[in-house]
Amino acid sequence: MTAPLSTRAPGREVLADPGYQAYLVLRVVFSVAPVLFGLDKFTGWLVDWPVYLAPWINDLVPGTGQQAMYAVGVVEIVAGLVVAVAPRFGGLLVAAWLAGIILNLLTIPDFYDVALRDAGLLAGAVALSRLAFRYRTVRPGDRGPVA
Repeated sequence: MTAPLSTRAPGREVLADPGYQAYLVLRVVFSVAPVLFGLDKFTGWLVDWPVYLAPWINDLVPGTGQQAMYAVGVVEIVAGLVVAVAPRFGGLLVAAWLAGIILNLLTIPDFYDVALRDAGLLAGAVALSRLAFRYRTVRPGDRGPVA
């Protein structure tokens, strides 16, 4: 029988665990970054996002490339929020989303470096999901992760 999950902060022993620290870093990054990038789809402050949309995908979606980026922004914001509240599922959701982005980028000349970077992010999102399974029931007083 499994003890119920606690909403209190984990004990010092768990916080000192390098694996738990890695989990926290990944959880924060994959919660915050998608939300910020999603919001930027509406402002265009960082980059002209429609440039990253492959022409064949632009031909498939209704509306303009910028309108497609608005939809992408909503998905990214939702994905970041899902990671924040359910990292086991959210990590896989972000990984699947990144796989789609990689496919898109591989069909645009001169964006292979960005696709490679996103492959590294995909690996990090999968690692987050796996670590979330390991640390899913960390409670105060625990001396380490739940196996």
